[in-house]
This record gives sequence, C-alpha cells and structure tokens, in this order.
Amino acid sequence: MSETLQQLAPTDRPRPGRLLALDVLRGIAILGTLGTNIWIFTDPAGLIGYIDGLGTAAEDGWMWSQRLLQQLVQGKFLGLLTVMFGIGLAIQQSSAQRAGRRWPGSYPWRAALLFLDGLLNFLLVAEFDVLMGYAVTGLVVAYLLATSERAQRRWVIVATSIHLTLLTLVAVALAFEPEGDDREPSTLDPNPYADGSFWDLVLFRLDHALAFRVEAIIIFPMSVALFLLGARLYRAGVFRPEGARIRKWLMIVGFGVAAPVDFVAGGFLGGDLVLFTRYGTAPLVSLGILAAVAAFYLRRPRLGFTGTRLSEVGRTALSCYILQNLIAGMLCYGWGLGLAARVSPDARVPFTIAIYLVVILAITAFAHLWLRRFERGPVEWLWHRGYRLLARTN
Repeated sequence: MSETLQQLAPTDRPRPGRLLALDVLRGIAILGTLGTNIWIFTDPAGLIGYIDGLGTAAEDGWMWSQRLLQQLVQGKFLGLLTVMFGIGLAIQQSSAQRAGRRWPGSYPWRAALLFLDGLLNFLLVAEFDVLMGYAVTGLVVAYLLATSERAQRRWVIVATSIHLTLLTLVAVALAFEPEGDDREPSTLDPNPYADGSFWDLVLFRLDHALAFRVEAIIIFPMSVALFLLGARLYRAGVFRPEGARIRKWLMIVGFGVAAPVDFVAGGFLGGDLVLFTRYGTAPLVSLGILAAVAAFYLRRPRLGFTGTRLSEVGRTALSCYILQNLIAGMLCYGWGLGLAARVSPDARVPFTIAIYLVVILAITAFAHLWLRRFERGPVEWLWHRGYRLLARTN
C-alpha cells in the first residue's frame, strides 16, 4: 500500500499481519462524526441553527432522546479521528525510516493536497470541514515527530496547557457574563440552507469563512496534542499484545472517569457545559474507544460482518467523509430535496435518526461495492495520483 494514504484511509486489502483495528477505528470515526454533523443538516437553519441550540433541546416528548443522543457522540469521534491522524503520521514516518528516506521529506505535498481537499469540501459540501485544520496540524506535527521523544512530550504538555488555558478563559468569561444577557437566536433572511441554491450556499460559506473556521483555530493546540499522543501510543504498542497495560489505563480513564462526567455534564446539565465536554472530556473518552477496539481485535483476529463493513469505510475514509456530507446535504438542504425545512420541530429527532440511517446505509454500500472493483476510494485515488505527480517534480 502506498504510504501516502495511511494518514486517513489505508486502501490495501486485509492481509496476514495487518492491524485490523486501524481500519475499523477509522470507519468508526467517520460514521461517528456523522452522528454529530447530522443534527446540523437536519436543522432548518443549518450550522447557524445548530450552534444557537447547542446544549439545549426542544421541550417535547423527544427532548431527552435528543439530549442523550447528541451527547453520546459529541466530540468523541472528532477526538478519535484526530488521534487516528496522529497514528497515520507515525506509520508514515516508520515506513520512511525503514526505506531509508528522510522525514518529513515530501510530506508537505501530502498536507497541501489534504488542505485542497478540505477547501473544496468546505466550499462545496460542508462548512464544518475538518480536513483543512488537520492538514495544517499534520504539517506542524510532521516536523515535531522528527525531534526527540523528550521534545515531543514537552510539546504535548505545552499544547495541552494552552488548550486547557483557553477552556478556562472561556469558563471565566461565561461565569462573569451579566445575568439575563441571553443571546438572541440568529436569524437568516434569506435562509440559504432552506431556500438557497447550491451556489447561494457556496457564497454564504465564503462570506462567513472566518466565522466558520474559528473552531479549527481554537482547537489547534488540542489537535497538536492529540496528533502527538496518537503517534506516541502507536509507537508504544497500543495495538500490540505488549500494550495491554496502556490499553487498560486508557479504558479506565476514558470509560471509568471521563465518560460519566461527560455524560452527566453534557446530557443532563447541558448549556455551555457542552463546550467543555466536547473539548475537555470527550477526547479522553475517544482514547478509551481506541483502546477497547484495539483490545477486541487482539483477542479476535477476524473482522466479522460488522467489522468488515466498518473496515471498508475506514479504507475509503476520505471518500466516505465527503460523500456522507454530500448525501446528507442533498437530502436536507434547499438545493436538494429540502427535507429539513419541511419536517415539523416535533418530528425532528426521529427524522434525524432516519436520515442518519439512510446515509450510513448509502456510504457503507458504496464502500463495499467500490472496493470489490478498486483498491482505493475515488478521492484517495485522485489524492494518490496528485501526490505522485507533485513528489516526482520535487
């Protein structure tokens, strides 16, 4: 397999000795991020309406279902996807070292192509794209991985400290916010999500590009820390039998400590605490998920039906990430079927669940059928061809 695609979606067919958990985890991360993003698509006001309602839920018979479903996925799979990118970088570095190539070598070309993919995804498909942020983070971390283990640990500490400081400043600002100073819901007139054309939505994203990119900027320190941590966990053997102690502690911290705090704070208290669970406790839960899946496939070195479907999504992760957002937009936005604006607020929760299941079935079917004929997903193939062209001229 070409190492160019290891960062997000490895594409070779399963073979003896392959770490099955890697592809499965990528698949889980891709489908899990949709579990958060689907609520954006099914909101009549898109991302603007979702942000306005963050931490709250409609006071109807579905209120608790909505709260708990949203909190179940909030931030966990974003964290898992971020860690998997760091693991992908470590794999690429190991491959380069075994082949006697310098590191990071031509990796900047890969980061540039990923940034281009993200830019197109942002403009044409989803304003909450993560690929541009990962491209920048990956470029920085690629050079950090060329430093000593000691230096990398220091960078993890520094990046984590900056991230926690930012969260603390946000907490202080919210604590001293004047009482009764409730935010008025944002209004969109006209509403490009419900009433605009495909091009109207592209222009809307361009007009508000900075606002839509704020999250990627704010979580940059967290992303650096998780990239480096993912690389460190891979090198420490989290996917190998000798990593049992590491996996045990990751599951204790992730499931025994972070998950209960995350669930109670975000699911039952809600409000602004959702910000702290998304960027505070959720990344720790994602480490528990990583460890649990790694342990499962060490005990059972066969994928089975569900594992195979997840693995196929993981092997075409970049294509599936873009495709799932495109399908959801086609179903929900005004340039497509416009279903989000037609559904009553009381039916939003079952409608969202139904749309999620439809999209999941569509992309898992796509991944399965595509990989029966081809070794790489379509976007992965284009990325691979582009990289080979650029690297050859470097």
